[in-house]
Amino acid sequence: METCCVTPIGIIHSPFSEPTGMPVQPSGASDIVGYIDILPQYLEGLSDITGFERIILLYFFHRCDGFSLQVTPYFDTTKRGLFATRAPRRPNWIGFSVIRLIDVKETRLFIRDVDILDGPPLLDMKPYVPKFDAYPDSKAGWLEDKQQNVPEISADERFHS
Repeated sequence: METCCVTPIGIIHSPFSEPTGMPVQPSGASDIVGYIDILPQYLEGLSDITGFERIILLYFFHRCDGFSLQVTPYFDTTKRGLFATRAPRRPNWIGFSVIRLIDVKETRLFIRDVDILDGPPLLDMKPYVPKFDAYPDSKAGWLEDKQQNVPEISADERFHS
């Protein structure tokens, strides 16, 4: 297989300088504010984004190192296969968050419900479209009975080196 090369389109900023204590999903980060600085060459790509309440961010976990294929996720005490979790230490260190878009001023996007460590390169951004992206009746595997606790979970040391 070939390797892939990506070019960041911006930087995400949040109030979290350390992972410990951070919310582990946007649903647990209610009203946590941050912003994204988009690189100037991508300004034209921001046209029409203000009509969306939420956006999907794909970013690089810039402070990760290594990974394990079996992990004990934040929502459980049992080891699980990495790809059946949202653990941050992954082979390609790619993060995914659906956050609220509050405002856009030139190349700065103001965001809310931020569950992201300060400083990661933003790889891509897409609009969240409820009709396309929400499947509330889908099965959630081992998380099925644990979903109601998501807002109370914060990161601990388990995925930090």
